[in-house]
Amino acid sequence: MNRSALEIRKEIEGLSSLPTIPPVVTRLLEIVDSEEISIKEIGDVISRDQVLSARVLKIVNSPIYGFPGRISSVSQALMLIGLSAIKGMLLGVSIFEIMQKTMVGLWEHSIGAAAAARLIASRAGLKDVEEASVAGLIHDIGKVVLGIRYTEEYRAVLERTGEEQRYVIELERDVFGVTHAQAGGWIAQKWNFPVNLVEAIGYHHKPALSREAGRLVSVVHLSDAVVKMMGFGFSGDPYLHPVERKAWELLGLTEEDLREVLSEMEDTLTETGSFEL
Repeated sequence: MNRSALEIRKEIEGLSSLPTIPPVVTRLLEIVDSEEISIKEIGDVISRDQVLSARVLKIVNSPIYGFPGRISSVSQALMLIGLSAIKGMLLGVSIFEIMQKTMVGLWEHSIGAAAAARLIASRAGLKDVEEASVAGLIHDIGKVVLGIRYTEEYRAVLERTGEEQRYVIELERDVFGVTHAQAGGWIAQKWNFPVNLVEAIGYHHKPALSREAGRLVSVVHLSDAVVKMMGFGFSGDPYLHPVERKAWELLGLTEEDLREVLSEMEDTLTETGSFEL
């Protein structure tokens, strides 16, 4: 492609929304930042949309969050997730169909990363494990964005990963001059996501670059690797990225911790199976 990184960024940021996001979610993404809005008011808006409220309840009651069958109202679900992660969760439950169309297995990879992020964050002592789960769920939103904005080019990138046995992120850089992590970070910033989620999306391959949310970014970085290691879903290529030393240092996990996370993940993924919204 004969476009500069700046031109690519402008084109990506020009996406005011994604095709499968219903108008109610687009509106919610705008009003969540209002200082006057409360979780109850957000819950009331969601509850008026039967499809969206059903999806919110289904994902929060899934094994991904560890509260199966215990959350009965949208307001209760939002209180569990927390205000800082609401935007990401709403985006996640709204784009799963287009994730499936962009790349077979991407939705499964994403929910696997959400489950792994929750387990890792809990073991590493992060205060907001639900935020970590949401970050895991939407960390690859940049692949969706590139797939929508540059459909044919991105399809060719995915074909080449198998033919050339290379990481998808390397071919993205070759073709677009930017990666899905950068693209995802840009769109999250454009939509005024909290800085923690912006960095978790934008730096999940390079946690050492994070300035504000190093531990959260490291959780997503490791959860991405764990899900690929376990062969759950598909994120564009089957090749495992090395886990950065900085991520290990920030999380302070031991080999025993990792073994226990993998053991818990086996049970969670078995329960999750082909979970869909």
